[in-house]
Amino acid sequence: MLEESVSPKKSTILQQQFNRVGRVEHGSVALPGIIRSGSIGCPDNTFNMGTMPSAQQQITTGQMHRGHMPPLNLAQQALMGTINTSMQAVQQAQADLGEVDNLPPLGQDMASRVWVQNKVDESKHEIHSQVDAITAGTASVVNLTAGDPTDTDYTAVGCAITTISSNLTEMSRGVKLLAALVEDQVGSGQNLMGAARTLTGAVSDLLRSVEPAAGEPRQTVLTAAGSIGQASGDLLRHMGEGETDERFQDILMSLAKAVANAAAMMVLKAKNVAQVAEDTVLQNRVIAAATRCALSTSQLVACTKVVSPTISSPVCQEQLVEAGKLVDRSVENCVEACLAATDEGELLKQVGAAANTVSQALSDLLQHVRHYASCGEPIGRYDQATDTIMTVTESIFTSMGDAGEMVRQARVLAQATSDLVNAMRSDAEAEVDVDNSKKLLAAAKLLADATARMVEAAKGAAAYPENEDQQQRLREAAEGLRVATNAAAQNAIKKKLVNRLEIAAKQAAAAATQTIAAAQNAAASNKNTASHQQLVHSCKAVADHIPQLIQGMRSNQAQPEELSSQLALIMASQSFLQPGSKMVTSAKSTVPTVTDQAAAMQLGQCAKNLATCLAELRTATQKAHEACGPLEIDYALNAVQTLRSELQDARMAAHDGQLKPLPGESLEKCAQDLGSTSKAVGSSMAQLLTCAAQGNEHYTGVAARETAQALRTLAQAARGVAASTKEPQSAAAMLDSAQYVMEGSAMLIHEAHQALVSPGDAESQQRLAQVARAVSHSLNNCVNCLPGQKDVDMALRSIGEASKKLLVDTLPTCSKSFQEAQSELNHTAAELNHSAGDVVHSSRGTSSQLAMASGKFSEDFDEFLDTGIEMAGHTQCQEDQIEVIGNLKNISMASSKLLLAAKSLSVDPGAANAKNLLAAAARTVTESINQLITLCTQQAPGQKECDNALRELEAVRGLLDNPSEPVSELSYFDCIESVMENSKVLGESMAGISQHCKTGDVPAAHTHDAIAEAVQLMKEAVDDIMVTLNEAASEGGMVGGMVEAIAEAMGRLNEGTPPEPEGSFVDYQTTMVKYSKAIAITTQEMMTKSVTCPEELGGLASQVTVDYSQLAHQGRLAAATADPEEVGFQIKTRVQELGHGCIYLVQKAGALQMSPTDSFSKRELIECARGVTEKVSMVLSALQAGNKGTQACITAASTVSGIIADLDTTIMFASAGTLNPENEESFADHRESILKTAKALVEDTKRLVSGAASSQDRLAQAAQSSANTITMLTDVVKLGATSMGSDDPETQVVLINAVRDVAKALAELIGATKCAAGKPADDPSMYQLKSAAKVMVTNVTSLLKTVKAVEDEATRGTRALEATIECIKQELTVFQSKDVPEKSTTPEEFIRMTKGITTATAKAVAAGNSAQQEHVIATANLSRKAISDMLTTCKQAACHPEVSEEVRSKALHYGSECTTGYIDLLEQVLLVIQKPTADQRQQLAVHSKCVAGCVTELIQTAEAMKGSEWVDPEDPTVIAETELLGAAASIEAAAKKLEQLKPRAKPKQADETLDFEEQILEAAKSIAAATSALVKSASAAQRELVAQGKVGSILANAVDDGQWSHGLISAARMVAAATSNLCEAANASVQGHASEEKLISSAKQVAASTAQLLVACKVKAQPDSEAMRRLQAAGNAVKRASDNLVKAAQKAAFDKADDHSVVVKTRFVGGIAQIIAAQEEMLRKERELEEARKKLAQIRQQQYKFLPSELREDER
Repeated sequence: MLEESVSPKKSTILQQQFNRVGRVEHGSVALPGIIRSGSIGCPDNTFNMGTMPSAQQQITTGQMHRGHMPPLNLAQQALMGTINTSMQAVQQAQADLGEVDNLPPLGQDMASRVWVQNKVDESKHEIHSQVDAITAGTASVVNLTAGDPTDTDYTAVGCAITTISSNLTEMSRGVKLLAALVEDQVGSGQNLMGAARTLTGAVSDLLRSVEPAAGEPRQTVLTAAGSIGQASGDLLRHMGEGETDERFQDILMSLAKAVANAAAMMVLKAKNVAQVAEDTVLQNRVIAAATRCALSTSQLVACTKVVSPTISSPVCQEQLVEAGKLVDRSVENCVEACLAATDEGELLKQVGAAANTVSQALSDLLQHVRHYASCGEPIGRYDQATDTIMTVTESIFTSMGDAGEMVRQARVLAQATSDLVNAMRSDAEAEVDVDNSKKLLAAAKLLADATARMVEAAKGAAAYPENEDQQQRLREAAEGLRVATNAAAQNAIKKKLVNRLEIAAKQAAAAATQTIAAAQNAAASNKNTASHQQLVHSCKAVADHIPQLIQGMRSNQAQPEELSSQLALIMASQSFLQPGSKMVTSAKSTVPTVTDQAAAMQLGQCAKNLATCLAELRTATQKAHEACGPLEIDYALNAVQTLRSELQDARMAAHDGQLKPLPGESLEKCAQDLGSTSKAVGSSMAQLLTCAAQGNEHYTGVAARETAQALRTLAQAARGVAASTKEPQSAAAMLDSAQYVMEGSAMLIHEAHQALVSPGDAESQQRLAQVARAVSHSLNNCVNCLPGQKDVDMALRSIGEASKKLLVDTLPTCSKSFQEAQSELNHTAAELNHSAGDVVHSSRGTSSQLAMASGKFSEDFDEFLDTGIEMAGHTQCQEDQIEVIGNLKNISMASSKLLLAAKSLSVDPGAANAKNLLAAAARTVTESINQLITLCTQQAPGQKECDNALRELEAVRGLLDNPSEPVSELSYFDCIESVMENSKVLGESMAGISQHCKTGDVPAAHTHDAIAEAVQLMKEAVDDIMVTLNEAASEGGMVGGMVEAIAEAMGRLNEGTPPEPEGSFVDYQTTMVKYSKAIAITTQEMMTKSVTCPEELGGLASQVTVDYSQLAHQGRLAAATADPEEVGFQIKTRVQELGHGCIYLVQKAGALQMSPTDSFSKRELIECARGVTEKVSMVLSALQAGNKGTQACITAASTVSGIIADLDTTIMFASAGTLNPENEESFADHRESILKTAKALVEDTKRLVSGAASSQDRLAQAAQSSANTITMLTDVVKLGATSMGSDDPETQVVLINAVRDVAKALAELIGATKCAAGKPADDPSMYQLKSAAKVMVTNVTSLLKTVKAVEDEATRGTRALEATIECIKQELTVFQSKDVPEKSTTPEEFIRMTKGITTATAKAVAAGNSAQQEHVIATANLSRKAISDMLTTCKQAACHPEVSEEVRSKALHYGSECTTGYIDLLEQVLLVIQKPTADQRQQLAVHSKCVAGCVTELIQTAEAMKGSEWVDPEDPTVIAETELLGAAASIEAAAKKLEQLKPRAKPKQADETLDFEEQILEAAKSIAAATSALVKSASAAQRELVAQGKVGSILANAVDDGQWSHGLISAARMVAAATSNLCEAANASVQGHASEEKLISSAKQVAASTAQLLVACKVKAQPDSEAMRRLQAAGNAVKRASDNLVKAAQKAAFDKADDHSVVVKTRFVGGIAQIIAAQEEMLRKERELEEARKKLAQIRQQQYKFLPSELREDER
């Protein structure tokens, strides 16, 4: 190939090519041999010789062709991964369908036949629901892949494909089982397997056709989808579950084809329009719209073919409706394109007529589907009237208070009842049976009379609409009419309700099957093990209940008129609700942890669908139960009698040797089920007896139903044990005993029913007790028939027989020496002790193991008893013999208890405390043996102790093999403390053993080294366990160390002479206030966490401990500097009292942490927390008494800090364009108020300055007055800014910035006043006070100028620039001070802030050149923000401890230089605006270059701060996307938590309502939903910017994009965190553990973080884009929802305050004390409020770093 230079338009694109991927085919490449004639190789032939031709060269020119697919995007790549995974699942299903399941041989008894029938029904239902999901998923794929590939939602496509593959996998298993069950039917099983394989192949074809890299034609996809529909129908028909109404399917297809024909006609009409269109663009648009219309119609036909076999499924109907909507939209688009293309009326008329034809055909199709959805049943004669009556009566009940609405509803009600009466009379006339005719006429008369009463009541209500008694009469009359309607149409209503219940049960079972399949599919990509295990557990519980629900449906379908069938369905539905709801909760909580988006979407959709079905099932069950009545006792009696018949049939099969276990049954499983169920039967029967004796019919019915369910499990287990055992006699005994249990239980239920009929009858109660005793005896006999139990009983009898040897008067003569007897006693004791351990272990194993272990134990006991009696004969003293015999009796008793405990545990391993009892019995056996050995081995000193220790170690060593099993009643922390104490004793004891062994036995020196080595190993082991225990104690939150720390801090308060103070009382007072408030806040948090999250109490208690230690230290210094001394004594006393409260609080926190569900501990903790809060207020009161004025300054400073933070939030809302007036008002309405309030603030400033040199009272008054005045000033300024409207946000920001400067200056002035209070005139603090006062006056003057100029468009820009210059100068003064910032920041954050300087500089130059006031205002606002951010981060970064002094000085220097240069630039802009000349404009460039040079130096300095460890971050846009989605998931999880909340129950009292909790929950739910929508909109906005190329990983934009993306990340996290806090506060508030104030602050935090997210998203976006409009709407929704919650909480707080009653004391002294106490409480609450505002401001300032520099607010 020759290469030459070519033009770009003819260049060759070399790119990756996606080829078709085929499947491997096996075959032989060898071809059969062929024998040919030899003439070709004849030597007579001639040969030609020559040379090969030379190389030819050919040059081809022409247009370039793209012979490859474009590269796949990330979504398409994810879809390819999903398809590949699904294809593997399909291939596995294809392989599994090769042969049917291999079932064990089944018997022919009734239980076996019932099992087979139930399994067939369950399999058919599951397969049907799975086929429904497959066809619905196929239709979804068809619908989702219809449009342009660039617009396809590939995640949704992947979800549909995942649904298909997961259900296909489950379907293949069900088909194999069903084929095995119906294999005896000729050909049925193989036909079923063949149909399933055909469906699997069709699914495989569909997956290949939708691969993004395949590029298959659209028709291939539709053909594959149609094949799936055909195969699905064949499979259902082979299964006997096909749609019964084939005519309906034919009509459905004909209607779909009618839509297609109408659409084809419309396409022709549209092409006629295209031919006459003059504009080519419009012509192409018409052609494209017509083409889309044709495609959507063909797609509808294909979708109809797919879902037609399973059209009874709601999900399939939904997909067909969705396809119809696509056709409808395409028709509308085609009509709009035609209207825009031409004005010819005739053509447009034809197009319109064709469109109407398509719409009508589509309507007919959808109406046909809806008709089938309602089961095709005509509305009965009574149905519509009764439905109307029920609905309208509900409306009347809810319309109480609105007489007009009640009367209107009454008219509708009267018409409906008239129709019903006429229908009943007509039926009565046509009725042949005279009795039935009379019943109908009587019911009609009853209904007519009730109607007449209701009409009269309605007339009274209409005549007197204000009379509540008339409305109440109408309500009562409507209730009577409702009752009469129920009585008249009872049978029809009951039939309808049961039918609805059957439909709801079917849908719920199908939805549960889908959810289980989705959960299994999501397991592979779920990274959270805990949530996965929880989901698996809940799925298993639901899977166990689905068969019962299906059996109830089948029974009701077979016998719809039978009451027993109806009750069975109702009971099965009630039992299904609880596990179903738990599975929904588990599935929803698992969705965020699933990494595969398609699997997560499938699981989320299935969980949502199941929740909807469960809600419908719950409603249908309740209504059906009400209609059928309380007949649980009859149902239970019939169920027990059926069980008795099944057991009798099984007994006959066992007699003939034909009883076989069912699949899945084993001897051990059935025995364990029987043992555990026997206790459940006993418990339910006891409840039945109690309820029957009390005459409570409802609870007696419930107990009877539970008894029947437990007996069902017992009967199944008994049959399984009998079928699994190999001994015919044991099987017969088991079945006989179980049959006796059933007979007795039936008699018991019957007697309970009789006791309800005649309550209080002594004879009936006596019969009931006798029957109960007989049932209990039968139940014990049944349990004793279990394998292994007989062996234990034999061992018990053997021990009893052997123990009779101890009852003789004289012992037999000894045949062995003392040493031999002692040695043999030791040997048999060790054997018996070992056998006891075997009994303990075997009780957790199989029945055969227990039988063997118990037999061995009885043999060893017999041998031990003989050697013990032999040893007793060697004792010379009669008393010693008696003592030995007594010990042997104790061992006999302990051995019997051990076997009884092992027997109990083997019957029911899950029984409470059974394992503890067994372990205790084993320890008793060991201790009894030790006592006997000790008594018999007195001769060797130390020998008995060593032997006893070895036996005890041998006994407890087995416990370590099962560390999760409890062995004592100690709690976790008690165990830790016990082990720590005993470990110390163990170490000391081992040292003692070593020492005494070396000194007691000197000749045995050869053993000393071994002893020393053993002791060393023991010491190391003890040390290791001590380290481990200490770590566990610290992690578990043990509070002993915290209590000691608090007590130590309290003790230091009174220790001798305090150290020399380095500060004044004011300094210590300020610090103590800080730590006191911190303790109060943490205490409040502990109250909340005690309810919502008790495991976090340990960390909070630790924080209280740390804060109190600091408080106590500062209190000691404050007491030393207080004047007079009484104040210091008071401070120490109050701090001491607070310490006691903190100790109690920490102790209660530890107790609650160890038992989180203990309500008593929660109440104690809350009481202790309240006590701590009160003691904090007493500390603050003591501090205030020491310096009232400075305390007032602290409070006022806190108030101003909160105001500044509130203004920051208001500025963000103004910047986002969401600060709108609520009514029609102008700025002029507020101007005078602003000016008046500002002047009053100047007067307060003067009093504040003079108060520093006067008394504390005057200073306090001045501080309080200034705080009140600045509050009023900010309120009126915000109102003024709001009245200007969001059309001019920059001017709003200018005005709010002006008052913010005033507030900031006032905060500085108050701080200076506090420091200067009481100081002499020449003190340096007085000079700082005067300087702060000047700044204050300057800023107030600037505010007044801004207010006057804000409406003057010619000067307000100039005024804004002047104010900004003054603000920057003040910022520079603070920057150049020696104060060290409270926190540090990173160099990269500093670099980001310099970016804002560059932007602001460019805008300043542009504003100077344009001289337009709006540009100047924008420059002023941006400059203020940019310089403030730069100075703050510059100082924070420079003061980082790791930054060298040289770099720090350099950074501070260039920060000042940059600010000075920027001030010069702004002053030059101001000069240019006032005197615009060419020379002045040229100076702008000079100043801007100066600023740019300083910025460069700053960046280089920041780079020097980084060091050598700096690396570039990851792609910021990806991080932003992930965080936004994570925030959305967090918010949705919080919203789900809110959905589970209910208002706490309160006792009903007069004149009180319970509405506030409901308002809290509704408002909080609204906020959670709105924030979820907001974050999703922000995610869409970010994706839009990435698609537009405005955000990406291009190097030139990396810093800017990273800045924007990190801002978006921080904002999303803040929104999610704020919403989570709101939900937590709502939960605590509803439960009564948090105040309305906390709820209000949480809502305001949501609003503030929302404003930040809005600003962050609007930085780079187009303001008129669709995503931004949605984002703005979502933000407004959050703000409205937050405002609603705040208003509701404030109103509740106000109402609560109004409800408080105060008892005024009449005595003079008591009254004065009461006033003082009230004033003290008021001041304390005010201080707490201001401190809370200050903390809120600090939190906002510390977190608010995410915005780009041009929009960032001040961080201080």
